[in-house]
Amino acid sequence: MNTHKHAPTPEKVAHVKAVAARMKKYRTILIASCRSLPSKQFNDIRKKLRGLADVTMMKKTAAVRAIEATGNVSLKEIEKHLTADIAFFFSDIEPFELSALLSENQIPSKACAGDIAPESIEIQPGPTDLVPGPAISELSGVGLKVAVKEGKLEIIRGCVVVKQGEAIKENVAAVLSKLGISPMKVGFLPIAAFDSHDGRVYVGITINKEKMIDDLRDSIRRALGFAVKVMYTNEQTVKYFLAKASMEEKALTALYEKTQTTTKEDV
Repeated sequence: MNTHKHAPTPEKVAHVKAVAARMKKYRTILIASCRSLPSKQFNDIRKKLRGLADVTMMKKTAAVRAIEATGNVSLKEIEKHLTADIAFFFSDIEPFELSALLSENQIPSKACAGDIAPESIEIQPGPTDLVPGPAISELSGVGLKVAVKEGKLEIIRGCVVVKQGEAIKENVAAVLSKLGISPMKVGFLPIAAFDSHDGRVYVGITINKEKMIDDLRDSIRRALGFAVKVMYTNEQTVKYFLAKASMEEKALTALYEKTQTTTKEDV
């Protein structure tokens, strides 16, 4: 009598089949965490991605059944990354571009005790709006050095209060809140994605465009400096070489004219 107690209903079976069909249809299958994501933002992001990606909420058990129903052995690799509170995104956009779209639609949020820091959180020196009192010991308790200036607390020496990947402690979360620092992001957090074009599952696909652009600019500066140092000629370095040659030509001309003037005076 109880053998069919947990058997999936016809509606759930139909849903699994529909999801499996979508997994076969689209290029990219991306799973993302939607933990603590307000329903309003969920719907807002869904609207923004309309025409670019379809979104489906699924429980882990149903997701595994859908993956198995596709018969795609390579896709099964994504099962190990399934967790609670996940959403499936189906799109013909390549995985990293889709991940970047999700990252762009995240908003800053305050940290709570137990949250995992997405990156190392450093509190910089500077003035605060906090008045002397309990706040002195609270700030000092997380490693900050403070002083009283003009009736307000000022951070004299900052520090990293939590490293990337570590759980945020309760006292650290309280200090970040008092300082108005919102290190967390609310939105869909990409976990992994399957690209049917190459039959691979990619993890660590969270894209920070601002950081990537800064890193790219820094790499370009370093590359240009190295190219100039080894005298490598291309469209970018030749401008530098021509400018340098022009400056040297002017310096040599000035030196020659000075020498000629000195010689005449001697004569």
